[in-house]
Amino acid sequence: MNLFDFTLRLKGFPIREATRHLEKLQSFSNSDFADSINRHKKEIVAFHLENNSFYSGLAKNASISDWNSLPVLTKNDLQQPLDKRLSKGYLKKSVYINKTSGSGGHPFVFAKDKFSHALTWAMIKNRFAWHDIDLNTSLQARFYGIPLDVFGYQKERLKDRLSNRYRFPIFDLSDQKLEEFFKKFKKTPFDYINGYTSSIVLFAKYLQRKGVVLKEICPTLKVCMVTSEMLFETDKTLLESQFGVPVVNEYGASELDLIAYTDTENQFIVNSETLFVEILDESDIPVPNGETGKIVITSLYNKAHPFIRYDIGDTGSFSESSTLQKPILKDLIGRTNDVALLPSGKSVPGLTFYYVTKSIIEDDGNVKEFVVVQTQKNTFEINYVSAKTLSQNEEIEIQKAMEIYLEKGLTLILKRVGTLDRSRRGKLKQFTSLILD
Repeated sequence: MNLFDFTLRLKGFPIREATRHLEKLQSFSNSDFADSINRHKKEIVAFHLENNSFYSGLAKNASISDWNSLPVLTKNDLQQPLDKRLSKGYLKKSVYINKTSGSGGHPFVFAKDKFSHALTWAMIKNRFAWHDIDLNTSLQARFYGIPLDVFGYQKERLKDRLSNRYRFPIFDLSDQKLEEFFKKFKKTPFDYINGYTSSIVLFAKYLQRKGVVLKEICPTLKVCMVTSEMLFETDKTLLESQFGVPVVNEYGASELDLIAYTDTENQFIVNSETLFVEILDESDIPVPNGETGKIVITSLYNKAHPFIRYDIGDTGSFSESSTLQKPILKDLIGRTNDVALLPSGKSVPGLTFYYVTKSIIEDDGNVKEFVVVQTQKNTFEINYVSAKTLSQNEEIEIQKAMEIYLEKGLTLILKRVGTLDRSRRGKLKQFTSLILD
């Protein structure tokens, strides 16, 4: 029995129709696909201009025939009651409603019409199938957070059972708990791992210390899928080594869809079927392939709520070989608001600082994980979890790296902690600036 599909249909999400529609889109030639995208872009804008007072108020000077005349929506624009943002003819009881995680600092409630939400799941099923994973039959090892209240906890556990997955709660990642995870893998035929990058990396480091490759004790394992947090090449190498399976990167947003996904050739393929993804400069003009800009996304099918030229808050670039039908994400750099402002006036992406530091303090495997916090323009705090305190020489090396890659005169504070604070969902925010608005 296809329990996953059955559960979606039971909730009123037309997964069969959505799957057929997606298959039709994927069968188009290049020219037919381009015609389809252009038609859907115009249709979704026209619909919201006519049926959504929130959007028509923002797009007073927009022209359907001039895409660049459409305003770029920000998360701040959407932080108002959902009733004011719903399209005519859509009620809360007839749509899918959820809330963003707020990891970018601007949480809000959003809505999707049921066909749009079904398309999201059709897309996920399609991409998972690239790696021989079937949501109806493949058993998932899920590294996610879980609500701690009784009702929320039981609700998530029920969803896990209906979705053919076993959840490893990630708020406690002590060696004792990781050993329990290890024992569960020894006796459970998991097909794939899915969850937050930092938590899965910690499990891999634990296996490394044990000298164990996960595939050897769980031979059914096919692939590891990481999501929601940055995946660094060093971490990917570690995961592939300790799990013995390919590592797939998943980039998505709950309010939109699956945005990009690694294919079997290790290309980060952008979802061009249900989304129109742009890379824009500071003037909201598209940049050439290969150049970095802000990632702006249009949901081509969501009629309940407008996500038209929506600035998701990330920066990245398309590969030079990208096409309209097959865009490839070359770089995903991180949040636009995760920027370190330095005393000289220079600004650098926070993850650049994090990445440079990471390569030094994790060299010997002592440091399990860490986060970087900018407390003042010239002061950076690194909170880290480790078996032993960093030596004076290691601290000196980090200071030298800061001077090389950032600038001289910066103050570094290193703090060894027992655990790192994660969000309620279990995400680990890798860089935070306390000096930005």
